Amino acid sequence: MKIGILSRNARLYSTRRLVEAAKQRGHTPQVIDVLKCFMNITANRPTVHSKVKGEVTQLNFDAVIPRIGASITAYGTAVLRQFEVSGVYSINESIAITRSRDKLRAHQLLARKGVGMPITSYAHAANATEELIQSVGGAPLIVKVIESTHGNGVVLAETNKAAESLINAFRSLNADFLVQEFIKEAGGSDIRCFVVGERVIAAMQRSAKEGEFRSNLHRGGSAEVIKLKPDERALAVRAAKVMGLDVAGVDLIRSAHGPLVIEVNSSPGLEGIETATGKDVAGAIIKYIEKDSLKGPNKPKGKG
Repeated sequence: MKIGILSRNARLYSTRRLVEAAKQRGHTPQVIDVLKCFMNITANRPTVHSKVKGEVTQLNFDAVIPRIGASITAYGTAVLRQFEVSGVYSINESIAITRSRDKLRAHQLLARKGVGMPITSYAHAANATEELIQSVGGAPLIVKVIESTHGNGVVLAETNKAAESLINAFRSLNADFLVQEFIKEAGGSDIRCFVVGERVIAAMQRSAKEGEFRSNLHRGGSAEVIKLKPDERALAVRAAKVMGLDVAGVDLIRSAHGPLVIEVNSSPGLEGIETATGKDVAGAIIKYIEKDSLKGPNKPKGKG
């Protein structure tokens, strides 16, 4: 198969591993920077082209793997959508990526399907600050920008006064944000479940460094392999399915009420999970593409 890997940087660990895994299984991978692509939108023959160093190439793939960063979601998913309308298989569809990137929309869809999450509120009116705080049980609480990655734009307010100041500050910047219950018993740890298809193929527990509540590895957190409980495994697969994602990093926390979903990532990194677990996650993704692409062009997954 000719496999296009949509990534801005061929040197990134995740991109390199996908290239290696594809070659090891006899495929021909090519890394494509979506920002260097342009599209010919026609009814009869929709195409995608790439212009690198003055040379224009029409891109023809059997399958594509989107590794689209949050900062280029709009254009990256437009390019991916063009591949889709051309009949090219994508392991994650454009609509599923945009669905999961919008944290408010993602929370609403998960809630509609009864997926357990920390209590979350959202509002735009300035006079609802006190109501927002009380709706999640008061401080400590989390304030989270709608579009954030690697823990950026996620802030812990330890008192109601701090929460009020923080919410009002975010509002003054016209930033869309969520207010979320803080799960103290999680102890600054969460669980990253790497879902491929309808299976969790690897899982690790991430723990925040001292003095930090965010467990992201980009912020100095540590990771170790963890054995999932059956309900955690089932919840992770269900959350990915609600988003319509065939490859997803589903982040859970263990609460007094059972496991809760805090985020579903459509472009999860491979370095942390492969290093912590020793599993060939990249190879599992390529194997899944081999099997799933035989079913024909993508059909929409998830709703909303």
